[in-house]
Amino acid sequence: MLVEKNVPLQPFNTFHIVAKAHALVRIASEADLHAVLADPALAGLPKFVLGGGSNLVLTGDVKPLVLKVEIPGKRLLQDNARHLIVEAGAGENWHDFVAWTLAQGYPGLENMAMIPGTVGASPVQNVGAYGVELQDRFDSLDAMDLQTGEIFTLNAAQCAFGYRDSVFKHASSAEGHQALGLKDRAMILRVRFALPKLWKPVLGYADIEKKMAAYGCSKPSPQQLFDWICEIRRAKLPDPAVIGNAGSFFKNPTVSAEQCADIIARDPKVVHYLLADGSVKLAAGWLIDSCGWRGKSVGQAGVYEKQALVLVNRGAGSDGQGATGGEVMTLARAIQTSVYERFGLMLEPEPVVL
Repeated sequence: MLVEKNVPLQPFNTFHIVAKAHALVRIASEADLHAVLADPALAGLPKFVLGGGSNLVLTGDVKPLVLKVEIPGKRLLQDNARHLIVEAGAGENWHDFVAWTLAQGYPGLENMAMIPGTVGASPVQNVGAYGVELQDRFDSLDAMDLQTGEIFTLNAAQCAFGYRDSVFKHASSAEGHQALGLKDRAMILRVRFALPKLWKPVLGYADIEKKMAAYGCSKPSPQQLFDWICEIRRAKLPDPAVIGNAGSFFKNPTVSAEQCADIIARDPKVVHYLLADGSVKLAAGWLIDSCGWRGKSVGQAGVYEKQALVLVNRGAGSDGQGATGGEVMTLARAIQTSVYERFGLMLEPEPVVL
């Protein structure tokens, strides 16, 4: 086990914010994590689990011990009457894993193509796109308690999935893995997915319907749907390798039907989606755009010209510095204020701010 000191984190966060980890250990196996917990100098330190760094804003150097997740592995675990159970190591790249499942003939994750990050981070955020969320395809996961070294398994109910939410995003002083709150207490090792053997395409989004019309195809195959979604996301979202960003920066707010009707009365063009429980999801990007933020900047942090929901690092790659985490959060707070003053809604950021 190698403990690396003063490690630059710019390559390890997709915003490409300049910061350092005081100490970092790469975790490629359970044994690596056990070694950390068995080391008297490391066991008692505060720890920060780092996956792909695609949902992270660094506002300074990271003092907790950084556990860089690099656990590999992909395999078909079980073939039962209804599902294919596929397992992946927490360090696998999410998009590459989705592409691999299709190449093996295991459809079901194609709507979530090109979501940045790792497999291990996907349950933390309950990632989702174009009508499919991780919880819709989730079977179970294995994780390790960072205090005791115990390995435990959680099913979907125990993960307490919500909209971009899970048990791993909440802190708790309660004992036991059933209690809500595993933030900073556990590291995910492996994730298993239940992919339907009776596959049906999940459609219904305007962007997908445009692709269906353009290609003259009303019943796309899993690979076609995957390819379309890759095309859609490339057209709308900046490539983190070129322009630093953390994807969608704010959650789409959910309001009551009455609240939505009030907003529509003032802004008839508001983009909204009726949910099964009668509530309404509003498009945060539209709200931000309508407040005039598209293309605006604070320092070298800016709002992406093609999608107002995405904040970008305008300077990364030029002088090696770019936006600071402070500039990103100053911009985010200014956007929140504008949207609140106009619509009475407080947008909630998606990324972890450290």
